[in-house]
Amino acid sequence: MRIPFADYFELTKPRVVALIVFTAIIGMFMASPFPGHGSFMPPWQALVFGNLGIWLAASSAAAINHLLDRRIDEKMARTSHRPLPSGSLSGRQVFVFAATLGTLSMLILFFLVNWQTAVFTFFSLIGYAVIYTVYLKHATPQNIVIGGAAGAAPPVLGWLSVTTHNYEYALLLFLIIFVWTPPHFWALAIFRREDYARAMVPMLPVTHGVEYTRQQILFYTILLVLVTLLPVIVGMSGRFYLGGVLVLDAVFLYYAIRMMKPPNEAYAMKVFGYSIWYLMVLFAFLLIDHWIMPHSYS
Repeated sequence: MRIPFADYFELTKPRVVALIVFTAIIGMFMASPFPGHGSFMPPWQALVFGNLGIWLAASSAAAINHLLDRRIDEKMARTSHRPLPSGSLSGRQVFVFAATLGTLSMLILFFLVNWQTAVFTFFSLIGYAVIYTVYLKHATPQNIVIGGAAGAAPPVLGWLSVTTHNYEYALLLFLIIFVWTPPHFWALAIFRREDYARAMVPMLPVTHGVEYTRQQILFYTILLVLVTLLPVIVGMSGRFYLGGVLVLDAVFLYYAIRMMKPPNEAYAMKVFGYSIWYLMVLFAFLLIDHWIMPHSYS
């Protein structure tokens, strides 16, 4: 019997999960001592088993999302090719796959990392796969704002896999992703608003219109600029990060302002694409800054 590996791999939303694991890795390194103050590298158990467990949990949540969103995916052009709507996999196959990944992740994190990481990872999985997908997504146009808490958890999980000390700094990493999520996702929602309307999902552009959504993107982008300065203000990061994030923020703010009167319909996807690079580079700046200069919280 042929096993459709490509279909199972697609269930895990690999590009989304890669960004999740990347931010978790940054959380691990940010929680580790600086050069000259002990080992800079996180414990190998956290790097290997922590990331494996977080990756498996995120992949499980993605697969559950596929299963629960099957009806919606069938109606949207962007998702109609997915394994469930296309008939490549059955609902039972997806359920078994998701349950297996989720169980493995919990066992790995609980027995090979620590119970705190396992517990918080479990609640993050439930938050995205069940609370957001089943309830929030269909209940309110603020779904992505409230549900963004689950997607912002990975750097906290990475931090907890190394230490439970100074976890308040990990919450800053959480806050950055939490505030980044609305302008990131609403840009995509504007471009795909007809799909969401057809699937009867109350995304903000569907319920409140495109102009209002653009205003909210600008508002959250301004808020994001302020939030991304907090690591410098509290002494978590220094001048290298500050210089880099100011450039990133200036470009994002330019995109958000131009989004108010975009040159074409596809401009929203340009904003969406930049937002992904923005988050990756911002976290890279955090890590490089952590490498090159000691800060007060270590």
